[in-house]
Amino acid sequence: MCILFICRHCSEYQLKKPLTHYASTSSTYAVLRISDPTKMTGSGRRAVLSRVRSSSDAGDDSHREKRPRLNRHRERSKYGSSIPLFNNANLKLLLAICFFAFFLILFMIYHLLNSASPPHLPRAVTPFPAPKIMDLPQFQGEHKESLYWGTYRPHLYLGIRARTPKSLLAGLMWIGVKDGKYHLRHVCRHEDELSTYGWTKHNGRDFGHQVLADHGMILATEFLNSKQEGSGYGGDWAVRINVQIDKSKWNDEFGRGAQLFFYLADEAGNALDISREQLNVHEDSLLASGSRADIGDWQLHLKSMDDLELHYSGFHTPHFHNLSDLVQENLASQIRKHARMQLSDSSDDSPNVLVFQIIGGFPFTTDIVLISGTDSESSRVERRVSSLTGTSLSNQLKYKEQAFDEKFEKIFNLAEKVDSESISVGKAAVGNLLGGIGYFYGQSKIALSRILNLREHVDYVSYWPAELYTAVPSRSFFPRGFLWDEGFHQLIIWRWDIHISLDIIGHWLDLLNVDGWIPREQILGSEALSRVPEEFVPQHPTNGNPPTLFLALNDIINGLKNDEFTAMDRSEISLFLERAFVRLEAWFHWFNTTQSGKQMSSYFWHGRDNRTTRELNPKTLSSGLDDYPRASHPSEDERHLDLRCWMLLAADCMHSIQELLDKESKPGMNYGSTAKLLSDFELLNQMHFDHTYGAYFDFGNHTEKVQLKWKELEVGHKYATRQLVQDVLERPVLRLVPHIGYVSLFPFMERIIPSGSWILEKQLELISNRSLIWTDHGLRSLAKTSSLYMKRNTEHDAPYWRGPIWINMNYRILSALHHYSKENGPYQEKAKTIYEELRSNLIGNIVRNYQQTGYLWEQYDQKKGKGKGTHPFTGWTSLVVLIMAESYGRI
Repeated sequence: MCILFICRHCSEYQLKKPLTHYASTSSTYAVLRISDPTKMTGSGRRAVLSRVRSSSDAGDDSHREKRPRLNRHRERSKYGSSIPLFNNANLKLLLAICFFAFFLILFMIYHLLNSASPPHLPRAVTPFPAPKIMDLPQFQGEHKESLYWGTYRPHLYLGIRARTPKSLLAGLMWIGVKDGKYHLRHVCRHEDELSTYGWTKHNGRDFGHQVLADHGMILATEFLNSKQEGSGYGGDWAVRINVQIDKSKWNDEFGRGAQLFFYLADEAGNALDISREQLNVHEDSLLASGSRADIGDWQLHLKSMDDLELHYSGFHTPHFHNLSDLVQENLASQIRKHARMQLSDSSDDSPNVLVFQIIGGFPFTTDIVLISGTDSESSRVERRVSSLTGTSLSNQLKYKEQAFDEKFEKIFNLAEKVDSESISVGKAAVGNLLGGIGYFYGQSKIALSRILNLREHVDYVSYWPAELYTAVPSRSFFPRGFLWDEGFHQLIIWRWDIHISLDIIGHWLDLLNVDGWIPREQILGSEALSRVPEEFVPQHPTNGNPPTLFLALNDIINGLKNDEFTAMDRSEISLFLERAFVRLEAWFHWFNTTQSGKQMSSYFWHGRDNRTTRELNPKTLSSGLDDYPRASHPSEDERHLDLRCWMLLAADCMHSIQELLDKESKPGMNYGSTAKLLSDFELLNQMHFDHTYGAYFDFGNHTEKVQLKWKELEVGHKYATRQLVQDVLERPVLRLVPHIGYVSLFPFMERIIPSGSWILEKQLELISNRSLIWTDHGLRSLAKTSSLYMKRNTEHDAPYWRGPIWINMNYRILSALHHYSKENGPYQEKAKTIYEELRSNLIGNIVRNYQQTGYLWEQYDQKKGKGKGTHPFTGWTSLVVLIMAESYGRI
C-alpha cells in the first residue's frame, strides 16, 4: 500500500523561499503538481481484494475428509429429465434472495465506481462547451508560425520566448550603478529608476527597437525574427545590444566598461550544452546548443567586432521566475573567493539554464543569434549566422525601422495633424504597446465561497490550464492580462494588425467558463504570480469587469461597413465572429442575469463589501473605477449608471454581429430590442437624471455624511488599538448619488442624448466647467465639488479615481464630443470648441511629460498635469495616438 502525505504548510514554505533553499533541499523533497484531477489513475480508489487459497487448501481429494452421500428424492419429468424438487415457498424464498443479492451487487459496484471517480468540477472552473476560437484554421499554419518567437516576456527589460507552454526562454541582465552601488538589472522595476526604457518601435511580429537609460549607461536593444531556408519551426532570431555612456552622468570610478548577462533557459527541462569551457568570441561564435521537439536542434552564437571577455555559468533548476537570484549568488560567491565580479565558468550537471557574462569597454556592440533546425540537411548554419549578424543585420534592422515608420504614417496619418515631437511620442506609444504583448500559460485561482466534494477550508480552486496572448497595461507594475484594459488596447492594435488583434481577442474569449464568465485579471504562470500580492490573486466568479472587448469588436464591425479591410481579411473577420458568437452570447447573458438590478433595465456591479468599516466609500473594483464614489452603503437596490451603458454597448454590438452574420434572434435574446430599451432616453432620465444638478448619477442607499475617524478599538481581550474607521453621521436612504465625474458622463459617451436636447447642453457645461472637471491638462475623474474629491479611502489607500486624469475616459469623452460636433443641432459649435481645446490640452500634456520624464504614465495630476502612478504605462494611455489621429470609430 502506498500512502501520500501532503503538507500544506510545507508547500507554502517552499513558495516563499529563495532558489537557494530549493537547491539545498531538492534531493530530499519533491513537489508534485497535478493540474487535472480527471487524469489521475489509481487515486482515491479502494482495492477489491480477492481471496486466494493457501497451499494447504490446494491438495487432492484423497486427503479430504470423505462425506456421506445424501439420498435426494428426484421426480422424473415427462421428458425423462430429472430436476430438484422444490415447493412453492422455497422457490419464492430463493427468488427473493437472488433479487436482493442482485441489487446488493449493483449497489456495491456503484459505490466502488463512485468512490473511485474524481470529484465533479465546480461550474466556475468548467470550460464553456463550444469549439475554441483559437482552433480556427486562420490561427494555424503560417499565422501561428509567424508569431511563434517574440519579446513575449514584457515584465523583463528584454525577454524572448515562444508561444508554447514549455518554451526556450532568453533574457538580458546587466550590472547598473545607483547611489554608488552596483545592482543587477533584469525585471522591470520602478526602484531601478531608469531615466527611460521602452520599445520606441515595434511591429508586434518580427522587429523591435528599445532604448534603456540607466544612470548614465545607455543600452539599445534590437530584436529581429527571420524565417530562412533550413530554419526550424518559427525561424531564427537575433538580438543586437549596443552599450554606450552619457559622459555627463557616468562616473569612471564605476568602470570603463559594461557587464551584460545573456541567458537561455529551457522550461521543458532539456539539458543545454556549453560549446567549450574557454569561450573566445574571435575563435568561434558558438556559445551553446541543444535540442527541442518544437524547433529541432538549435545553436546560440555570439559575434562582435569589439574586444569582449566571456564567462559563463550553468544551473539546473525547475524555477524560472527568479533567475537573477542564481546569477547574484554565483557572483557573490566568486567575489568572496577570488575578489572578481565574474561568473564561475562552471556548470551543474545537465543544466537547463546557461548564463553568459559579456564584459566590454565603452562603447561596444554584440550580436546574439539563435539558429533553429540545425539538424536538417539544409541547415546552412554559418550562412544563417552571417546573415543575422554584422552588416547584414544592420541592413535588415534599418529596413524594418523604415517599414515601421511608413506603416505608422499610413495608418495614423499624423504628419498634417501634429508636430514632429508628438509623432515621436505616438510611435513610442504604439511601439511599446506592441512590444508589451506577452504570452502566458498557467491556471488562475478562483475564489469559491462553498466548494463541494473538495477538502474543507480551501479558499480557491484552480481554473483549467490555459494560455493567454495579450497586451499588458504596464511592463513594470501590471505585466499581465487585464480584461477591461484589453478592449482599449485593441482599439489601437486592430488598426495596426487585425490578425494580431483577433488572435488576442480569441485567446480572451476562450477563457470563458460554462456560465459565461471570464476572470478579470489573468495571473498565469510563476513569473506572473511572483509579481502579485497574495490577497489579489484569487478571482471571484460573482464579479464582472467592463466588457470592453465589445468596444474593439464594434469598431472592427464599423471598419467592415466602411470597407477598410481586404477581401481576405473580411472573410477571416466573418469566420472569427461566426465562431465567437456563441461565446459572446454567453458572456452577454452572464452580465444580463448576474449583474441585473431589481428594476427592469437596471444593473449593479457585484463585489462591493457591505460589511467593511475601514473604507470611506466601499470600493467597486469590478467596475474598473476602483474607488470612484458609489452609494455609501452597498446593497442590491443599487443602479450603476456605467454598467447600464456598458450593457447598451454590448447589446448594440451583438445586434450588429447578428445582422452581419444574418442570424435570427433567439427567444429572450433579442439584442436589438435590448439595445432599444437601454437607449430609451426617457427611461434613462427617470432612473438616473437629477434635474437639480443637470447630471446623471448612480442610485443606491446613500448618505453624504460619512467620514473616516480615529477610534480606539479592542483587539481580542488584551489590548485596544487606534484605527481609522468609517463614521456614519446620518442614516442612509435610497437616492441618487450626487457625485459628478466620469460615471456621470457615460450616457454622453454612449451618445444616448439627442443632439437637440437641453440635457446635452448641460453635459457640455459640466465638461467645460473649471469648478467641476475641466483642467488645462484633461478632464479630471471627479469634480472638485464632490465630498470625496481627493479623499483617501483608507489610511493607506490614496485617491485613485477621485480627481486624477485618466486617458481612456478622456478618449471616450473626446469621441462623443467629436460625434456631437458633426451632428446638426443647437450645440454643435459648442461641442466642436470644447473638443478642439480638450484634444489640444491632452496631447500637449502627454507629450510634455514624455519629453521631461521619458515615459507615458498611468494617470496625470489634475493640478499641474504631472505624470502619476505607474510607468511606463503604455496600455490605454497609448490612446493618445488615436487622439492625435482623430480616429474614434463608433465607440
